[in-house]
Amino acid sequence: MNEPRFTAGPNIAMKIPKAQYDATVAFYRDVLGFDVREDDASATPTVSRTHSVRFGATTLWLDCVDNDSRPDVWLQLHTDDLDAATDRLARTGIRPCDEVEPLEGIGSRTHWIRNPAGVVHLLAETG
Repeated sequence: MNEPRFTAGPNIAMKIPKAQYDATVAFYRDVLGFDVREDDASATPTVSRTHSVRFGATTLWLDCVDNDSRPDVWLQLHTDDLDAATDRLARTGIRPCDEVEPLEGIGSRTHWIRNPAGVVHLLAETG
């Protein structure tokens, strides 16, 4: 059986409750002085607004989620073989949870997964 490779992806997303969103954006923009840009959130139905922040080699996405009461952090992973990766993860009890956020038109095969602590990861096939 082919063993998939996993690598860190270039994106981290903070899911931020609406009441804390503007202050969080201002923190990265005004307090830390990072380049913060508002982006189109229409492709993600659970996100009402989004801003991107260059965070070293990573893009930090600040996502406003109107119906959540606490912030959450989501990470991105890449794999060279999504099917083999999904099978390997299933053997350890990790199953796709694609219902967390529907994705359309991103141009790659993906699954959402949660680590044992419940942190969401986007697992994307690179090729």
